[in-house]
Amino acid sequence: MLIRNLSKAAVAIFAILLSGCEGGVLDPKGQIGIDEKHLIVVATLLMLVVVIPVIFMTLYFAWKYRDGRNHEIYAPKWAHSKMIEIVVWLVPIVIVIILGIMTWGSTHDLDPYKPLEHEATPITVEVVSLNWKWLFIYPELGIASVNELAFPANVPVNFKISSDTAMNSFFIPQLGSQIYSMAGMATQLHLIANEAGVFDGISANYSGAGFAGMKFKAIATATPEEFALWVAKVKQQKQPLNFDSYQLLAKPSENNAVQYYDTVSEGMFNHIVMQYMHMDAGMDMSSHSAHSSPKHGEME
Repeated sequence: MLIRNLSKAAVAIFAILLSGCEGGVLDPKGQIGIDEKHLIVVATLLMLVVVIPVIFMTLYFAWKYRDGRNHEIYAPKWAHSKMIEIVVWLVPIVIVIILGIMTWGSTHDLDPYKPLEHEATPITVEVVSLNWKWLFIYPELGIASVNELAFPANVPVNFKISSDTAMNSFFIPQLGSQIYSMAGMATQLHLIANEAGVFDGISANYSGAGFAGMKFKAIATATPEEFALWVAKVKQQKQPLNFDSYQLLAKPSENNAVQYYDTVSEGMFNHIVMQYMHMDAGMDMSSHSAHSSPKHGEME
């Protein structure tokens, strides 16, 4: 009866611990996330090959030679053991070699700049981190949204990522890799959702007072038709994203609600990236922002 109760308690505790993985990197919904989970699990198990025996032997010897067990006399009859030397050196070396091979392969296979091979035509989303919100521009559709990202499931998404403020990190834990957004630079990320759903997106790099509210929803629609309905909803808002409206959007604000823009000025993302290239060499970046007026002819 005691063993049965302990077993039930162990199962309950295990289930509670696993429930904490829901919605995170250990509950992947995209191929990149699945591959990264496999890498994490395998690497952890390999390291436990050393860790578990050490923990077990530490507890066992502490119990075996505890105070009061005078009949357990520790009197080894040897000064050196080749077998122990072989084990304590060979096992870690083998583990390091296996981990090195895995790391080499996964570094190339999971390169965030590497486009995904898929029969579906990918869509492009340009991402800009602001204080403290995310701007998503769909250049092929001519629309944009704030703190809401939508795309069809089973369709690769090619992200181009930059920042108009402090460095951030764009991260959708259930879909995979995080990558930094930096002012004056454009990084890349390629993800895919293997199933429909709504996934949490976050900034994984602290960026100031409003960091806690810098979150967004990534919506993977079940079909392209559902995604087309979302696009149609955005286009009904009749709110353009031009230089003037972007100036207002770029001002620091916290816990922003979702916003939609039915049109986007051509070259908006490139302008956001390139605006810092026009700074004087001695100018402090913090004194130059998207709120300054563009030169004549830069954007209409």
